[in-house]
Amino acid sequence: MTDVPRRQPTLDEVAERAGVSRSAASRALNNAPHVSRAKREAVHRAIRELGYVPNTTARALATRQRGAAALVISGETPSIFADPFFARVIVGASAALEEADLHLMLCLAAADRGRRRLEELLRARGVDGVMLMAVRENDPVLHIARETELPVVFGGRPAGYEPPWYVDADNVGGARQATEHLLARGRRRVALICGLLDTEVSRARHRGYREAMILAGLEPFAPEIGDFTEPSGASAMAELLKRHPDVDGVFAANDNMAAGALRALRGAGRVVPRDVAVVGFDDLDIARIAEPSLTTVHQPIEALGRETARMLVALIAGEAPSPLILPTHLVSRSSS
Repeated sequence: MTDVPRRQPTLDEVAERAGVSRSAASRALNNAPHVSRAKREAVHRAIRELGYVPNTTARALATRQRGAAALVISGETPSIFADPFFARVIVGASAALEEADLHLMLCLAAADRGRRRLEELLRARGVDGVMLMAVRENDPVLHIARETELPVVFGGRPAGYEPPWYVDADNVGGARQATEHLLARGRRRVALICGLLDTEVSRARHRGYREAMILAGLEPFAPEIGDFTEPSGASAMAELLKRHPDVDGVFAANDNMAAGALRALRGAGRVVPRDVAVVGFDDLDIARIAEPSLTTVHQPIEALGRETARMLVALIAGEAPSPLILPTHLVSRSSS
């Protein structure tokens, strides 16, 4: 009787036996840095128990890994990292990369100097992959991302370009729901405070607002433009009151601008929601502590960061993930 050759165990089986991620198993196998002693020992114990024989080509590739991933934000100033939205994205991304034993490197790439440093980092393959956020239409960072051979995942789709790998929230659906909520409350003069329309997130939320208004047989307002900060929301609301003093509902495309709108309405002697109902987007902490508390569209911000990082880890490991759209839902509070 001929013996049937025993199937060779895989790296995935080693990782499962060791209780670590595939990426961590690969890095431990190749003596790469940034792997804890406990995980390294667990992997080598699993290798012995399973009789795993590493693939020499795969080992050669793995030893070139740097053990880090870059989160690149095309923002204007370092203060962007203090924005509660980006802070929660970073928390989610960092947790997912920690599971894969990858370090998180934060980069700003709005100015020429930041972009040059990013190009140098990618050219030198100083990271294993890149996550891009807050990318504008025709952003020079887009060219850098499309030129690199490293894996790139977008956290939020850029305007004017459909990348192969991205994680985004249902911005159109969330904005439509926010506007429909105001209409269901009997509001008919519903205005929009929006970010600059050179980003897909602003365009998508503008599109959702317009769809809800048109389906209700109402004329959409031209968007009042802010920059996603509280002061810009206050300025936009003040301008809306000048142009449309009979406005009775406002959808602000993020909670920071909605909080600014509440402040401007209070300063103008308008009572919320009796005179003007307000809805935001994001469900940040500011929505709960605002006065009155803010009705808003919840998007899973930490999950956005976490799933973007997980998609990047999958690409680094040679997998082929699919783009992902995360659901949103309305949270009703006192402002509407």
